[in-house]
Amino acid sequence: MSDSEIFDRAARRLRRDRAAGAWSAHAFLRDIMLDGIAERLAAVKRRFADVLDLGCADAAFTLPGARLTRVDAGAIFAARAGGIQADEDRTELPAESFDLIVSAGTLDTVNDVPGALTLARRALRPDGLFLAAFVGGGSLPTLRAALREVDPGTARMHPQIDVRSAGDLLVRAGFALPVADIESVPVRYGNLFSLVADLRGMAASNMLRDRHPLHRSTLAELAAAYAARADADGRIPERFEVIYLTGWAPSPDQPKPARRGSATARLADALQQGVE
Repeated sequence: MSDSEIFDRAARRLRRDRAAGAWSAHAFLRDIMLDGIAERLAAVKRRFADVLDLGCADAAFTLPGARLTRVDAGAIFAARAGGIQADEDRTELPAESFDLIVSAGTLDTVNDVPGALTLARRALRPDGLFLAAFVGGGSLPTLRAALREVDPGTARMHPQIDVRSAGDLLVRAGFALPVADIESVPVRYGNLFSLVADLRGMAASNMLRDRHPLHRSTLAELAAAYAARADADGRIPERFEVIYLTGWAPSPDQPKPARRGSATARLADALQQGVE
């Protein structure tokens, strides 16, 4: 493990294995991501024969008529899906093997996101499509505010990628016609522990390399600070920001991008390219 890595790879695998048992009870956010990916995929009028589900979890992503290869960092998820256990930034994928790669809910906890995106781009055939979704910058603002209040200066939350940086990462990885967009998902919780249960259930609890458990007294203060932010109905408003990425493996017959700064790519244009 490199000293520069943010996340504990072993802890990440363990979190996913522990979440596998009751996954369906906490998978609402990934379900939303898969719906968003399906909407974007529906705009592309072409057939995808070979598809990689990168970070497959419970293998909920399906595409009729396609040959699906599934990869997950968790051993249990990978085994149940009949797939391969591997970290997204350490997958040994044959070059130009897939027409489509999808990734829902995992890139925000990958140590080397540029490396993972580059590996995905290399694994795509020319004019192949990459679609991803993950939790991005601005998520969990209520929890972050409560943590700043009771435990300032301590890193207990994962660093987050904002939508602009996400688009830059696609460019850096060599994708053509890159698009990054964002969707806000508001949620409400009765207390801190309901949120924590969801985070654990979706394998999103703390997996930083430099992590330390909260003392019982600090946890009680955090629960009180979180509860103090409840609305008139006694529920605590929270929010997840979901970032969607769309990129194409370069191909000579693709439309050429406009001069930098001269226009803003539209999601519909990026999805529709190369359809005819």
